Amino acid sequence: MAERLVSGKVKQEDESLDTSLRPRLLNDFVGQDRVKENLVIAIQAATMRDEPLDHVLLYGPPGLGKTTLGHIIAQEMNVNIRITSGPAIERAGDMAAVLTSLNKGDVLFIDEIHRLSRVVEEVLYPAMEDYFLSWMVGKGLGARSMNLRVNPFTLVGATTRYAMLSPPLRDRFGSIYRLDFYDHEAMAHIVHRSASILSVPIEDQGVKEIASRSRGTPRVANRLLKRTRDYAQVMADGHVTRQVCLEALNKLEVDSLGLDDVDHRLLRGIMEKFSGGPVGLETLAASISEEADTIMDIYEPYLLQLGFLERTPRGRTATPRAYAHLGIEYTPKGGAPQGKLL
Repeated sequence: MAERLVSGKVKQEDESLDTSLRPRLLNDFVGQDRVKENLVIAIQAATMRDEPLDHVLLYGPPGLGKTTLGHIIAQEMNVNIRITSGPAIERAGDMAAVLTSLNKGDVLFIDEIHRLSRVVEEVLYPAMEDYFLSWMVGKGLGARSMNLRVNPFTLVGATTRYAMLSPPLRDRFGSIYRLDFYDHEAMAHIVHRSASILSVPIEDQGVKEIASRSRGTPRVANRLLKRTRDYAQVMADGHVTRQVCLEALNKLEVDSLGLDDVDHRLLRGIMEKFSGGPVGLETLAASISEEADTIMDIYEPYLLQLGFLERTPRGRTATPRAYAHLGIEYTPKGGAPQGKLL
């Protein structure tokens, strides 16, 4: 079963580069101020009562810091964190094995928690509420009920599909927080911090350029920073200037708003193949050779945030703002054919 145990007290030596860029305390975590303020109060209150933190559900687009906050919660509570994911827990016995291995106060982080099977969820319900396990072993006349006590723990669930969580599971979380895209100031702070950790010499204009093209997502910012660092080391003197950033990001086909090749193909597909829409998600995905789930989870949230895409009952529609950004003439429905290049 895919899971790992990480100490909240000692930083492990073999942490990956991505993990080393994660802030370890709430004071170091940039952005998401509302979430941080509420977590600070909840953590302090739980610490004063010497109790585990109430169960926490984090949801929002990928790359905004859900896993990082899970690690920070464990660090702030001075406990261990066990990490797994919904698809990795296939049977009720798998969930029982994870829960019985937790020490008092430990954090259990489940990524993609919306993908837990209903059978596994049934085991989780009494454990979340009463720290008690009860499940059936065997079949037919040989079946018997197993009852076990588990140590009090904190479940931190992360999901990009909040609506797909079953109501009984969702209602058992004491705190539910949505993570939003980061503003430009927060992104610039994150890029500057990551550059300092990676020892990348970078000018303020370079920081701003990477921040503006990072889609309001720290994970994207760190990826673009690393690729810009590579370009600067090979093609320049290692110093990241605005010009070096522009050259590196143009090589990566990332435009001024952070849209990449897939974003462009998605928007152009709607505009040129389907006359601006509406078009169904499955049809759109097939037309650009991408998975429907990938479009919905990875690309659509940011395009919707920019106002480039609309979801209608009949399907996806490109907006006039998207036409203007791509330099394609927009003609309202019923007018001349759309798709003429400016």
